[in-house]
Amino acid sequence: MTPHRNDVTPAPSSAALSPRKGSRRRGVVGFFSALAVVGFAAAMVAPTGVALADPPVEDAPESAYSVALGETQNLTVTVEGAAIAPVQRGTFSVYVTPKPTPKPTPKTASSDSSKSSSSGGGPLFYTGGGAPAQWMAAAGIAESDWGYVDYIVSRESGWNPNATNSSSGACGLVQALPCSKVPGNGYDPVDNLRWATGYATGRYGSWAGAQAFWSNNHWW
Repeated sequence: MTPHRNDVTPAPSSAALSPRKGSRRRGVVGFFSALAVVGFAAAMVAPTGVALADPPVEDAPESAYSVALGETQNLTVTVEGAAIAPVQRGTFSVYVTPKPTPKPTPKTASSDSSKSSSSGGGPLFYTGGGAPAQWMAAAGIAESDWGYVDYIVSRESGWNPNATNSSSGACGLVQALPCSKVPGNGYDPVDNLRWATGYATGRYGSWAGAQAFWSNNHWW
């Protein structure tokens, strides 16, 4: 005899599984099972696929040759050639020390009196000093003729060795004409008197004759 339980409630007939609902449930389960199998297969194949892919190429270390080769390949060669811009250099100035202007050497009295007026550069005036008696003695004129010489020279130049006739160019104590005929320097009193002695004796016979001609004609 089966005991009767009051706590058990019989399931309604609508809650029982029908054959159509059971087949639908089995289809859903099968679909997810298929997805699981595909996922498992993909997990198994993935490492193999990665293994079959090309290995990554590692970058080779750069060298001087590889860098130069890369730069060479980027060059473009044209028929005209590449335009090269000039290098801009900094400007600079050069200072040149100027040469000092040479100072002229002053002329001395001795050098002026020793030069001839024929050498050019203007007359070389006498600056040696002295007196008429000294000049006549140095020129070799006898003291007996000094009075005749003094008469002519006093009227011709006033015993100024540097006397010059502005119109004729006669020079010196006796106004030699031309001045260049006097050997040495026409403005040197000794040279002038020495030449005058030869002129007086050669043309008038003596200093006395030269003085007589001058007194009559006011020239000689």
